[in-house]
Amino acid sequence: MENLLGLLRIRVKKGVNLAVRDVRSSDTYVVVQMAKQKLKTRVIKKDVNPEWNEDLTLSVADPNLPVMLTVYDHDSFSKDDKMGDAEFDIKPLIEALKMNLSGLPDGTIITRIQPSRSNCLSEESNVVWKDGQVVQNMCLRLRNVECGEVELQLQWINIPGSKGL
Repeated sequence: MENLLGLLRIRVKKGVNLAVRDVRSSDTYVVVQMAKQKLKTRVIKKDVNPEWNEDLTLSVADPNLPVMLTVYDHDSFSKDDKMGDAEFDIKPLIEALKMNLSGLPDGTIITRIQPSRSNCLSEESNVVWKDGQVVQNMCLRLRNVECGEVELQLQWINIPGSKGL
């Protein structure tokens, strides 16, 4: 607990144009991983455009570690098929959290992160001041697969008694 900075809430919103791994569709779920922590969403059957809208919460001790995201196709009688992966940095979110932002108008964009070869963003990602909190929306292009994107929203949760930022 003494090394814990806080919690990262990842809202896994939806998948867009995910790869087909079964006959005509896929039974999709997402796994997020940071250091030794691993969390997963529920399986959505027969949908290559699933809407999970599910919150996964990771404990963060080292904000320099990337978060890994992998999409899978659930199979009942064989090993689940991998449907692509991506990783993202939480550093822009952490930097924004260190600024004194109280009093900013709702919806103010604090930071813009452009897609590049060094990240998995499929479009510009904005860190925004929303409802008195810092949130980051992102759309990740999946690697090692023919198609697919996953939309996320990141939010920081402070823990009383943790080291904090």
